[in-house]
Amino acid sequence: MALEDTGFYGFSKAGKIIDARLEALGATRTADLLDRDVEYEDAAATRLQTTVPATDGALEPATKPVKAPSKRSPWNRKNPYRATVLANRVLSGHESSKEVRHYAFSLGDSGVVYEAGDGLGIKPVNNSELVDALLGRLRVAPDTTVTIKGSEQRFDELLTYSYEIGVPSMDLIESIAERSGDEELQHVLSTGNREALDAWTWGKDVLDVLALDENLSLAPAELLDLLRPLQHRVYSISSSPLAHEGTVHLTVASVRYRSAERDRGGVCSTFLADRVTEGESAGVFLSANKSFRLPVDDDAPVIMVGPGTGIAPFRAFLYERRARNASGKNWLFFGDRHRAEDFIYEDDLDGLSRDGVLTRLDLAFSRDQTEKVYVQDRMRENGKELYGWLEEGGHFYVCGDATRMAKDVDTALHDVIAEHGGRSAEQAEDYVADLKRSKRYLRDVY
Repeated sequence: MALEDTGFYGFSKAGKIIDARLEALGATRTADLLDRDVEYEDAAATRLQTTVPATDGALEPATKPVKAPSKRSPWNRKNPYRATVLANRVLSGHESSKEVRHYAFSLGDSGVVYEAGDGLGIKPVNNSELVDALLGRLRVAPDTTVTIKGSEQRFDELLTYSYEIGVPSMDLIESIAERSGDEELQHVLSTGNREALDAWTWGKDVLDVLALDENLSLAPAELLDLLRPLQHRVYSISSSPLAHEGTVHLTVASVRYRSAERDRGGVCSTFLADRVTEGESAGVFLSANKSFRLPVDDDAPVIMVGPGTGIAPFRAFLYERRARNASGKNWLFFGDRHRAEDFIYEDDLDGLSRDGVLTRLDLAFSRDQTEKVYVQDRMRENGKELYGWLEEGGHFYVCGDATRMAKDVDTALHDVIAEHGGRSAEQAEDYVADLKRSKRYLRDVY
């Protein structure tokens, strides 16, 4: 079974490549490859029931005792907990080019237990204005019903709560390209160039794709067949269960922009910002991240690099270290555009510094001087000390943008190790590889 998001070009390609390779090597296929999107659980269970017996004892029995299954939380993507919003406030300044918000949710009687480093899944609700626009485009009444899995459901409610309309699926894009005959889109698809497709898709929603041919008529059920299920979004938790008992915090940048004479917004970020006020509730569930944890040794130094909202898990780490009375040193590299407008959690960091928890804080506000300065520049400026912390057994963490920031930070880390450790580029690569193997270099990037 190949699991992936149909929003990606080359859906389930990895599964197909593996399947083809096994066939070429002479493997016996017990069942045909099955592609599934986010709604995979039922199909996966059925597939396991039918394929495992088909091995007919070919698999050797386990030699190790099987552990008793741990008690699972009843709250998950399909059954989120309705958490009351305790706080929804803007962190960034009025003149900032960004809108960053702090959210606090009550865990109530949910029984949800999280750790610093985990994420929180949010089940969003689509923007009613976009739903209304789609209804108008299809020329159907809101109370039009569609049969889904044997039951009649209102079309407007399906568009609001069940289907992805802010991000068009590949099925929809390919179908509309064929039906509309749009030359630009057909050319982009024919090249197989993922970057070109991403550029064409950027900022577009389902209504934009349908607008390629205003005369194209789709029945409600026909449209739904081309859409993906509405997906949850996961955000890094910015609180510690030891310091913020009974609550969970998020730090989220609201995505807003204007395109084609329409105001747009991130599906989940604007749902939280605009449609979930304090006292109301949102569907949440834990998304554990066991590969992003503080060191068990409270004496170990910790180095954290998290510009912008990448500070989220490190706020959690710092409060966790304080609550645990950890004696290990803590160093945070944080930055954004302007100190006056974008220094989020400044009061928290000042307090943690006064308490002796935050040992070092290096800031990089890129637009506050003629030459732009980023967190990776601060790393290089303080390379000798940074290398010293690593040599003392320090753990190195990065959170934030994977495409540019995390790559630049990784390059800077290699440079620091090479320069201040007296190593060649190859030896620095080995040093970093050893950090990763020993779980002392961890990343939470997106």
